[in-house]
Parts: sequence; structure tokens; C-alpha cells
Amino acid sequence: MPLHPTLGVSPAVATPYPDSPWVVLKFGGRSVSTAENWAIIAELIRDRLAEGVRPVVVHSALVGVSNALIALLDTAVAGGDTDEKLRKIRTQHDSLAKELKIAPALLDARFAVLEQVVAGVRLVGEVSPRVHARVLSFGELAATELGAAYLKSLGLDVAWLDIREYLECQTLRDQTERARYLSARCDFSADKELQRRFATIDGIVISQGFIARNAQGETVLLGRGGSDTSAAYLAGKLEARRLEIWTDAPGFFSADPKAVPSARLIKSLHYREAQEIASAGGGILHPRSISPVRASGIPLYLKCTTHPEWEGSTISNAQDDDQPPQLKAISHRSGITLVSMESMEMWHQVGFLADAFNVFREHGLSVDLISTSESNVTVSVDVTQNVADRAAIEALAADLRKLCKVTVIPDCAAITLVGRRIRTILHELGPVLEIFQEQKVHLVTQAANDLNLTFVVSSEHAYRLVQHLHGLLVNKFEGGVFGATWEQLTGGGAPAKAAPKPWWVKKKAQLLEIGSERDAAYVYDRDSIEGAIAALKSLRAVDSVFYAMKANPNREILKLVHERGLNFECVSPGEVARVLELFPSIDRKRILFTPNFAPRAEYEHALEQGVWVTLDNLFPLRQWGKSFKGKDVFVRIDTGQGRGHHEHVRTAGAHSKFGVPLFEIDELVELVAKAGARVVGFHAHTGSGVLDTDAWLDTGKQLLKLLERFPEVRYLDVGGGLGVPEKTGQAGLDLRALDARLAEVKQGCGDRQLWLEPGRFIVAQAGVLLARVTQTKGKGDVQYVGVATGMNSLIRPALYGAYHDIVNLTRLGKPATELVTVVGPICETGDRLGSDRLLPPAKENDVLLIANAGAYGYAMGSHYNLREPAEEILI
Repeated sequence: MPLHPTLGVSPAVATPYPDSPWVVLKFGGRSVSTAENWAIIAELIRDRLAEGVRPVVVHSALVGVSNALIALLDTAVAGGDTDEKLRKIRTQHDSLAKELKIAPALLDARFAVLEQVVAGVRLVGEVSPRVHARVLSFGELAATELGAAYLKSLGLDVAWLDIREYLECQTLRDQTERARYLSARCDFSADKELQRRFATIDGIVISQGFIARNAQGETVLLGRGGSDTSAAYLAGKLEARRLEIWTDAPGFFSADPKAVPSARLIKSLHYREAQEIASAGGGILHPRSISPVRASGIPLYLKCTTHPEWEGSTISNAQDDDQPPQLKAISHRSGITLVSMESMEMWHQVGFLADAFNVFREHGLSVDLISTSESNVTVSVDVTQNVADRAAIEALAADLRKLCKVTVIPDCAAITLVGRRIRTILHELGPVLEIFQEQKVHLVTQAANDLNLTFVVSSEHAYRLVQHLHGLLVNKFEGGVFGATWEQLTGGGAPAKAAPKPWWVKKKAQLLEIGSERDAAYVYDRDSIEGAIAALKSLRAVDSVFYAMKANPNREILKLVHERGLNFECVSPGEVARVLELFPSIDRKRILFTPNFAPRAEYEHALEQGVWVTLDNLFPLRQWGKSFKGKDVFVRIDTGQGRGHHEHVRTAGAHSKFGVPLFEIDELVELVAKAGARVVGFHAHTGSGVLDTDAWLDTGKQLLKLLERFPEVRYLDVGGGLGVPEKTGQAGLDLRALDARLAEVKQGCGDRQLWLEPGRFIVAQAGVLLARVTQTKGKGDVQYVGVATGMNSLIRPALYGAYHDIVNLTRLGKPATELVTVVGPICETGDRLGSDRLLPPAKENDVLLIANAGAYGYAMGSHYNLREPAEEILI
């Protein structure tokens, strides 16, 4: 019988087992966590039955349950109260049971066992890998019981199986105890005995992913993504007709759609290519799940549970090496630790690498990427895949140091270009290499199989780099095996339910009136600025907020900031002068002057004005000590770690020009005493666009450590850099969490004041850039929309790849059907305000709105090409 037109997976490729009765369907945690999704799953199963095959359903725990179980164990080990965590896990299952109209009592016995095991962990105060595996298996066992009961209630003939009776893991050489229980592996060759056992079972088979048993009958886990792997194991053993993986995305994309909404669906891949993308961090499919189906040639289909009508990705051996070179995807993978081994003794030394890698074997750690020279070998270890912690890496390094000098570089990310015959298109990737000009690249490798090119960088840079790389190479992902973009599939991506509409939606009519009268204008919303200020003033741990006015020195905005009681942080005499011009009677101690590599006269002038002056390095004290005699000064400290979305906005660390490094503190003490100055405040700022609230806690702790050396310090300024969402609906900075982190710093301050100095946070979302459409143009596969201003008004996208939402305000709410690149009139190829954006068709004189442009927009504008930047308006 033909498959359902919207729910079926049309077998587009040949299968080695066309007469097999079995089709394996795997569903992820999100797919099985709502009644709506279970209704879709039931239809998919009926569709398979109508096809004349026998479905084997494998699925994960409910979404979030595995993480909740880990948190439960952590609490139990610490001797904390586990009742609340147990209650939340139970409530989640009970709620789904009620939605499915199943009695929650079905899981009473299983929860009773879980409570007993957790009580035992609390008693002994530790959890072994064996107990860890047993507790985490609860999620899959409970979820599949609910699923089986629901399908039975619909009248389907269902057999629930405990997969541990059918899947036994292999005993592998050199596995650590932790890996044996938490990252086990099973044989996946055809198993006639398993096929016979399954043939005797009546009805639909439903069972668990993620878990198996060992030879002793104990529960083991198959590691992260283990449900995909379980399904692939069963497909291989059953010689299934096909394997279907159903999740919350329809397949592989040319990049992570969360980072790059313009990423395109990859409709078909060879097993080798899928393996590379998955191994490089493709996310949608676990790398281990490809080998079992590749070994027997079973086609694998990736589909979206909530949208079964969407085209998905098909993975098979249908493609061959005769196909032309092609870039398929840009992937990134975090959780990478690099181990660099250096020794002149290794040059021409027989057996050095064998000895070194034997140490990895003894510690049960596998190596991923390798880069070598005559005196250095650097390798990467995927900490997550190896189920390794910091202690395991330190133990490895200790043994390696018996052979050579060892440097461990934690918290790295691998960014990988995946495709076919990469070497033949290296000459086309010139712009890619330029992207890494401002990054510290720890390692570069090009695969021997010619399927990937990988760069290893610090983790904090990966997300932004992927966005930027995809923007440069977007024309590589056109036609052929590529389908719709994520934006096209989702209609632009609906914002989170709880997220309010941005202010500019409510004030559309007023903005269109402004836009119709001008080529371009920056428009700032007073209400939004006041809201941001109020949010900052609600931080109980903060004594004073200083507005970093370099973000936007507009006079009307400065007046509003002053009215609302904020102070001012200035980085130039011009900024100080503007504050004094607007507020001549202001208390000078409400102004903090923070220059960088400024001439002597600027420091002396600021001291004469009576404002706070910050010393950014030791040179002024060494060379101009007399200028600071008897003066109270701040010192900017480089805490050693820069943060933020791009090299240009990270303001700490060895590659930043800002601040006194910690290793110069002894000399700072001497120079301050020699000059006769008093250090009354510490200042530190690590970067811009930071969303991790631990950043300010780390900064504060570093400053607190210095107080013993500087007893006269009365103020601690932990900087700004508070991030704002880049896209509509994206989560912003958790101000409650920030207040809690700052409260920890405040506790160590005694009677000292704690200061914060945000700039962008106050004005970014309050500002938009309106630009009138001048021309549209098609050039090959690229569609351009030209507007009346460009990088002369907003240089952030060209300068450091900043992302700004762009909408056609004139046609707001109309279907977005065209992928376009928005460009300005400046004579530079880099004059792009946004690449590959999904917008309604634009016409001349339409008004485009570029969001989140209130900070570092007009302030960084120029008269390049002798074009005037957009004017400013406060509404």
C-alpha cells in the first residue's frame, strides 16, 4: 500500500533488505513529551502498518528528565534535600500521563525503586558509575511504559520490551570503569537469534533507547545520544528495511539553525559525509549511530516529528566519488580539550608517538584530532565522548610529563568545514581564512579522507564564527542536495511564547512616518531606555550604576540617563566635556574617566576637573608619577580572561590592550607608594555581549583577592558588557541570576561599594536604524536589496560580524518568501547589513528596520565616501 502523503517516509533509495518485515523508528525526548506529539507518533505507526511492515519503536526519556536525574544524584551525594527534585520528575510524568488519559499509578512501583536507590546514595555520600547508570535508565523505562500504555489505549497491539534483555554490550580493551557503565558499545552485526525472538512477539514493539546490559546483567548506558545508537544497533541486528530517526528538526543543515537561521536543509548525504557532520558536532544525529547502518547499507531517514510533511535528510550509499567537489556544512563542537606535547627528543626518535599514545590508552582516553611538527604533537580529546572529567585529564598530563613537556588547553571548540574533496576547493576558501585573523587558532587539520577542514579555537568564539563563516560561504549551499532554509521551513522562526513584541512593532505607524520623510534615521525609544535603567536599578547588590556613554553619547539620551540617577563612565576628554556641558553642576564623583594609552595631558586635565581617574597600565606611574602625588585613583585590572562575541569587544587577556595584568601587581604596589598616590578603586571589564552571569562573579572574586594589598580601596567596579538578545524571542541576560552572583561579590566587599558600568544594555534594544529601499537586484543565486545607508551608519556587521534582525517595516506581517542580502551604497564589498535574510519581496521606497542598533551605531558612524550617517531621533 502507498504511504500516507504527509506522514510517510518515501523510500527514495534502495535497501539491501527489501523483504525485511522490520522498520525501526526512533523518537527523541521532545518528540515523546506531549500528547500532541504522541498523536502524530500513533499516525506514523498506523502508516507503517498500512505499508505492511512491522514497526519497532525506540525512544528517549521525556525531555529534561536525564538532566534532572543527574541533578538528583548530585543533590543526593551532597546530602541535600532530594524530595523536591523527585517530586518535579514525578510531576512531569504524571502530567503527561493525564494528557494521554493514562492512570499515573502505572509508574508507582518504578518511582518507589528510584526513591530507594537515591536514599542509598544519600546514605553513602557517593555514586558509583554502576549506580549512575541504574538511576539514569529510569527515564527511558518510565517514558516507554507511558508510550506503550497510550498506544494500547488506541486499540493498537503493542508489546513493551525491556531492551536490556536483548542488547548486551561488548567488553572493550582499556575502557575505564566509568566508560564501561556510561559509554558502552554493542555489536551490531546481523543477529538471526534476535530476529527469531522478535518474530515471536505479537504486535508493535516499543522499547528503550540509551540503555543495555553487560555480561553480568547490570544496566549500562550507551553514552550521549545513546537512543540513536540503540535504534541503529537494532536496525543492524534485525536487518531492517530502513531506520527512521524522528526528532525536533528534519535533518542535517548546512549549519546549526539556532545560530544561523539561513542554514539550508541537506536533503541527501553519503554515510561518510553524515559521519563527518555528526562527528563534527552536527547535533541532530549521534556519530555512533551511523556505523551500524552503514555496515549493512540500511538507509537512514531523518525527519521532524512535529512536521512529518517536511522533507528530511536521507543518508545512504547512493552518492559516489564521481560527484563534483562540494561544501556541505559548517559544524562546531564544544567540550574539546587540547593536549600539546613538546620535546626536541621526539625528532627522529623511534617509538616516541607509540609511547605517548600508550599513555592515552592506559588512561582509557581516545584521541580525535592530531597535528604534528618535528618537536610538537598536539591532539584533541573530546571530554564528553570520553566520559572524562578534569581529574582524568590531569592524571593523563602527569604521566605524559614523564616523556615530554605538556600543555593542556581546556574549553576549546572545533569548527569544521565538511564536504567532498575539500582540497580541490581550498582556493575558494580565502575569505574563510581571513576570519581567523583575529582568533587564536590552537590547531588546524585537514582530513586524509578529504572530507573536512577543522580549526580549533576557544569555545566562547565558536558560535559567532559559525555565523560569520556561513554568511561568507552561503552561496556554496545552493541547489542540488540543498533544500529550504530553516527560516523558510519555520516561517522565520516564531518568537518564544513569553517574549513580548519589540517596541517597534507597537510604534510601527510612527516609525513609518519618520522613515517616509528621510533616507535613513536612527530612532531611539524613550520608554525602552527607561525600562532598561529601571531593571539595572533593581539590582540590590549594586551600589552605583555608571552609564558607559561611548555606547551612545546622544545628548537627549544622556539627559534621560541623568534624570534617572545614573552616573557616567567616560573614555575621552570629549565625553567628559559633554557631560559637564549638559550638567555643569553635577557632582564630579559621578564621572569616571577611563582612558587607554592617552597622553599625559588628558590625565592631568581630568584630575583638575575632580573626576575619578583610572590608570590602565603602569606607564603613567613610572613616567609621570609626580602628576598623581596625593591623588585618589582607580586602577583597571586585567583579570586574564576576555569575554564577548568577538575579538574586538574582548577587553581582557593577553591579546587585549587593556588593564594591568595580575603578574604586575607587585610593581603596582611599589609604584603607587613611590608616587604618593592612593588606589581607592579597582575597575575591571572583560568584554561586551556577555550572557554568562558567572563572568561578573569571576571578575569580582579576582578583585577581592587584591584588597589585602590595597587597604584604601573603597570601590569595586566589575565593568559592564551585559549582553542583549540578538534575535527576536532569544533569551536575554538573567538579571536575577546576575544579582545573585553580584551578591556573592558584595559579601566580600565589607563596607566598600560595588559598581556596574553597562552601556549597550541600556540603549541597544531601544534603538533601530530605518533605511529606505533604493534598488533590488538579482545576481546569479544571490538577491540584493539596496538601502540608502550602509556601513557609514552601522559598521558593526562589517567590523565584527554583528547580527541585527532586519524586517521590512512597510510590509510587516506579509509572507517572507525571498532570501536576500541587504547592502548599502558604500563602495566596499563589506558594506553588508545582513546576509541571506528571509524577507517579503521589497519595492523601492519600502522602509527596512534594523533592530538592536541603539548602541555603537551612530557613535561609530563616519562620513566615509563623504556620505552623511543617519540622523538621530528620540521618540
